[in-house]
Amino acid sequence: MVYDVVSLPVVILFIGSGIGLFYYAIKLNNKHPKEHNFVNSVLTLMLWLTAGSLFPIYFYSYSPNIRFFQTLSTVFICIFTPCLIILILFYQYRFVIKKNPNIKKIRNIETFLKDFNKVDENIVNNISNKLRTDIHRKLLHLFPAGVVILLWVFAVYIWEGIWHANAVWGITGEEFGRFLILTAGYSGILVFGALDYIRLSFVFEKHNYFHFIPDNVLNILSKSMKRRENFEFIRPTILVLSFAPILFFPFCIFAAAILIATIGDGAASVFGLRFGRIHFPKSSEKTIIGYISGFLASSGIIIGMLLLFASDVNLYKILLIAFSGGLTFFIIDVLNLRVDDNILNPIFCALVMGSLYYLI
Repeated sequence: MVYDVVSLPVVILFIGSGIGLFYYAIKLNNKHPKEHNFVNSVLTLMLWLTAGSLFPIYFYSYSPNIRFFQTLSTVFICIFTPCLIILILFYQYRFVIKKNPNIKKIRNIETFLKDFNKVDENIVNNISNKLRTDIHRKLLHLFPAGVVILLWVFAVYIWEGIWHANAVWGITGEEFGRFLILTAGYSGILVFGALDYIRLSFVFEKHNYFHFIPDNVLNILSKSMKRRENFEFIRPTILVLSFAPILFFPFCIFAAAILIATIGDGAASVFGLRFGRIHFPKSSEKTIIGYISGFLASSGIIIGMLLLFASDVNLYKILLIAFSGGLTFFIIDVLNLRVDDNILNPIFCALVMGSLYYLI
């Protein structure tokens, strides 16, 4: 692994961002210990550090063509994305807040939580509203996974397969796909991280910038978050960060793992809410139907991804990996640990599936 002048800015940016957000977590844990899950914050810090440390490894090569794309990725992540974030904040300040100073009084965490509580109460008392909110949550989580798969399909099957651009640029479609995923993924993490920096700034009395968040973004958050999540890091940040340690696996395993974390979890939640009657444990909102739906959806996803992206794997191996991955999701779901399943599901399912993929 080489930490050179090309990769070092990303490493420093991610390690610094993770440490900064962890300071927010300490403040949140001191002020709102009942709402804030500090264990998740510690694990999120580890994911920030891991993502930063792994970036040079993904691009490590003596090929000048790979080095070019590594440089391009670093420029996009460390220059273009921060400039875009600053530009959005400047627009909010210059053309929204400065023209209407009352926004600072109206758009704050207290008002947001009051409105959120009204919506939340309506959701708790109405199953259809609760189901609709859960679908919004899962669609928001599905977006990053969908983008990753579309980028890979474009790079391998269109950029190389149809356009034959690999002959021009001197890298394979898989290498180009990894470049696109890393660039978009790391940039997306920074955007979500910036949102957390602004959203959670209410913990600082003199440096509260909550009012910089546009109303349409607050509206999306109110429809896709639970109340306690207003005092924690936004879930898409954690989810995309958890993709970084498992990108080393073959893409079929990686794609299956990230979809399990979204579609598998979504199926367990939606079908459990819609059809579930028997709760287990009895004090939990989770149901037997939800567990079974999650297992079947996860197993189906794995079969689909292996058939699509690893057509040379025999049926016995596909079924064994699918059953093991689905069972891993099922066990995590049943255990219902206090650790965010956006961390547990993709990482542990990928480890189990990847081990079987290489060993069998």
